[in-house]
Amino acid sequence: MTTKTASTRTEGLLALFDLHTGFLSRALDGISEQDMYRRLDTKANHMAWLTGALVAQRYMMVSETHPEMKQTNAELFENNKGINENANYPTIDTYLRDWNKVTPFAREALIALDDKKLDSELDMGFMKMTWHDTVSFTIYREASMIGQLALWRRLLDYPAMKYD
Repeated sequence: MTTKTASTRTEGLLALFDLHTGFLSRALDGISEQDMYRRLDTKANHMAWLTGALVAQRYMMVSETHPEMKQTNAELFENNKGINENANYPTIDTYLRDWNKVTPFAREALIALDDKKLDSELDMGFMKMTWHDTVSFTIYREASMIGQLALWRRLLDYPAMKYD
């Protein structure tokens, strides 16, 4: 597997990306579809939304290089849409299938980012960020969401997420 990136600035981000790739299935291992929707009388995002938003990020990473690729039920997550109380979110198997489909393309896109692209601005309509800042935030958010999924495992009385 290629670990050489077009910019040295993305080497560490690629290492984290690769870690996160395996962590999603571990975070969801053994979780029931019913428990994916539990919120324990809080306003916290449930596991079904967290997982879908996480998968959506990987699809956003390839939106420029592979705009034809779409997540299952992408409309539930488009434009960073928040949780919908009445939505039927995709199943764990669907999420993992989408994750595994998009990940090699997202990895290629990350590897190909050169310094010129990383320094260029991305206009999101409501704010502008460099590509480097955007990708860094995306990788940070992946870690945050996987951490939330791992916490939900424990709150819902499942064994801790395995890292081996």
